[in-house]
Parts: sequence; C-alpha cells; structure tokens
Amino acid sequence: MDLLWFYVAVALALSDELHSKLFWSLFFDFYVVLAGLIQRIVGSSIRMWMVHEFLEAIFNFVVLSIVFLSIPIGFLAAAVHLAVDLFHEAVNLNLPPLEHRALHFVIEASFFILVFSL
Repeated sequence: MDLLWFYVAVALALSDELHSKLFWSLFFDFYVVLAGLIQRIVGSSIRMWMVHEFLEAIFNFVVLSIVFLSIPIGFLAAAVHLAVDLFHEAVNLNLPPLEHRALHFVIEASFFILVFSL
C-alpha cells in the first residue's frame, strides 16, 4: 500500500481545485450559460446542482484516471468525492474553504486507506 492512499487523496484535492479554478475563473461565462441550459432542461435548481456535482465527478474521474493510469482509482476517487459533496450539502454544512478541503481530505484519505488495505 505504501503511500498510494496519500497520493490519491492529494491528487483528488488538486483535481478539485483545478476544477474550481478552470470553471469558476477561466470558463466562467461558459459555465453560467451551461448552468442556465441545464436548469432549463432539468427544471429545478436542485437537479441543476446535482448535474453540476456529477459533471464535477466526471472531471475528477478523468483527471485521476490519467494521473494514475488507472480507471478503478479514477472511478473510486470520483465516487467518494461525489459522496462527500452530496453529504455535506444534504446536512447543510457551510464550511470555510480550508475546513471544506480538510473534510474532503480526511474522508477521502480514510476511504483509500481502507480500500488499499484490503
């Protein structure tokens, strides 16, 4: 197992930051138009938010699959990140950015410690 769990958790955190920087800074105008189209198609804000989270999971899947040259690692990383995002939105945790990142890192690292120890 070595430190692979740590590398995956760090890469997932970096992938999430990359997603935020790309889509909220560089492609902001496109993202706003896309959000409007998605909301019009799905018909509600909650469904639009869920589509956003699934698109973010796809982004994380692609990035981690490429970084580790492993589709299972990419899939697991995207799935656990999506689960944490859905959970902390469902329980309405309004965390500052550092605490939000720490929550993700601790849960995702613990998940991969468990997976790689099996």
